Amino acid sequence: MNIRIGTAGWSLYRIADAFPAEGTGLQRYATRFNAVEINTAFYRPHRRQTYERWAASTPPDFRFAVKVPKAITHERRLVDIEEPLARLIDECAGLGEKLGPLLVQLPPSLGFDPAIVAPFLETWRRRVDGATVLEPRHADWFTAEADAMLAAFHVTRVAADPAKVPRAAEPAGWDGLVYYRLHGSPVMYRSAYEEPFLANLAERLSATSVEAWCVFDNTQLGAAGTDALRLMRELSVSALPPVP
Repeated sequence: MNIRIGTAGWSLYRIADAFPAEGTGLQRYATRFNAVEINTAFYRPHRRQTYERWAASTPPDFRFAVKVPKAITHERRLVDIEEPLARLIDECAGLGEKLGPLLVQLPPSLGFDPAIVAPFLETWRRRVDGATVLEPRHADWFTAEADAMLAAFHVTRVAADPAKVPRAAEPAGWDGLVYYRLHGSPVMYRSAYEEPFLANLAERLSATSVEAWCVFDNTQLGAAGTDALRLMRELSVSALPPVP
């Protein structure tokens, strides 16, 4: 199974006892998980050398998803993105082969407008060859037209929880990659998931024939790490000690 499980950031809050005591936080995290989402890139740039250091401190099979800066998604709203995109590409190149998908999370106010989205995707694909996943949060995006446009540019639509509309809970767009992004429910960013949800998710991941990512973003109270470990045990990915 080509499944990657991780959290948004590599905090070991509430789960430190399940990891080795030695090493940096990232090194310890990477002994159990094979992926992480770098959310801080949304708020501020990181030097290329920082990405190089992170890559060097993780195992060969480890991968980093990188959240695209808000300058592209929230400030420029997908228009005139060449300069911040070029900077992001240069910085992320420090990850080398460990660079996973770039995550484009849109503001809730940004609906699907083909006159804006098509030029954005054309510009994006001129500069970005690798995997791209998009998390829209406006109801206009969850249509066959939007899914078809994303698929044409090999962009995967994130399967999110909580889902804005029922269709948002299902992967769509390009089907060469699946990316689940779980924010916690019923209270976003805080709630842990219950066992039936994780068991169902494990079944869905197991049935996926392409590379699948599952990132827990319910980090505020430490549920993300706990949920990720519990999901790994559901999948029998590795033998782990009890979750603290």
